[in-house]
Amino acid sequence: MNAKLCFPIAFVLTLAGCSSSKPPESQTAQPQHRFQAKETDVTVNGKKAVELSRPQSADTTKPQILSADILPGRGMNIFKIKAFVPGKGVIDVLVGPPLDQAPELLNGGSADQYGQASYSAGGAILVPFANRIRGRVSHDGKTIETTILGKKVVLNANSHGKKPHAEPHAMHGLILNRAMDTVNLQSGDDAATVSGDLDAGDFGGHWLSKSNVSVTATLNGQGFGFTVTVKNTGDQDDPVGIGWHPYFAFPSGNREQARLSIPAKMMAQVNNYDDVFPTGKLLPLKGKYAFNKPGGLALDGTFLDDCFVDLDRDANGHVTAEITDPAAKYGVRVIGISPQISAFQAYAPVDKQFVAFEAQFNWGDPFGKEWKGKNTGMVILKPGESVTYSVQVQLFIP
Repeated sequence: MNAKLCFPIAFVLTLAGCSSSKPPESQTAQPQHRFQAKETDVTVNGKKAVELSRPQSADTTKPQILSADILPGRGMNIFKIKAFVPGKGVIDVLVGPPLDQAPELLNGGSADQYGQASYSAGGAILVPFANRIRGRVSHDGKTIETTILGKKVVLNANSHGKKPHAEPHAMHGLILNRAMDTVNLQSGDDAATVSGDLDAGDFGGHWLSKSNVSVTATLNGQGFGFTVTVKNTGDQDDPVGIGWHPYFAFPSGNREQARLSIPAKMMAQVNNYDDVFPTGKLLPLKGKYAFNKPGGLALDGTFLDDCFVDLDRDANGHVTAEITDPAAKYGVRVIGISPQISAFQAYAPVDKQFVAFEAQFNWGDPFGKEWKGKNTGMVILKPGESVTYSVQVQLFIP
């Protein structure tokens, strides 16, 4: 940690026969801020987890986000978000184990060799690409070779379907197991923030140019949000896709009646729900996938692992998707602020009480031949250029 927290310290000094002297300036009590950013006792990949928190409001008629736990040792994974919800009390907004179990889950073992356990819980940040990238699989199945901007790139094959002989592919970027170089905390009366900075270089030789990645997460009175800025620090063109992989819980435990509202006109067809490789064809939203109709659509028994594109934006240029759990009188808004956000990936298994709801720059397999040159959301940065991903999470009563 580069920043140290200062907590208020009450001093009581009683000296017989004389008055107390003024404490040294270095020991003077500091003001207690309403919003707090502090290190926790949990260490993941050499970095202390950070908690952003605020006191619960006296108004118990409205939901409010109370805290967020973030892992600087794992690319600033937004591991936990807790909130007060009327009628439910304090709940987990994101699905995942308790924070003290994070070191056991994210241990670099066989199931986490490339950091892939980071996108199995909480909310991993995905850089420099989200979703899948396909390529020619090596003989040992550990890497793929693909062509990006006319150049050969070798990526770790950190994912594959469950069926026998499923094709290995690269998944969800290259900072899943990276620790931030520097971490800074700030507490205040109106907000608490944690910022992390990473000199990612060329991502261990797996990308075209060098990058700096900076992430700032903020808890304030409006909710929780964060920004990810990637700057091309190299001398080659730098393709950048940024995403977030949060697992949002259904507090009622009743998945069928939970609803999604996605402001998209089209969805990417996939070959099957094991590989989930796009075919290059876009389909209009209709029937059990009509999540763009007013009020959204209940999940019922529909399995989802789909990329929704051609997004509608409001007057501010934002894209707002919603998850509602009517039985719990609970709703979550995911607001994509960056104009480069071009897709929402929704993953909702029928036997789980969550939906992974992912606002991202790029579509699945963004460099695949199946797209025939279509713009798939990757941002190409020239040397010295940068791009920022920004998302806000708010709670509401539907």
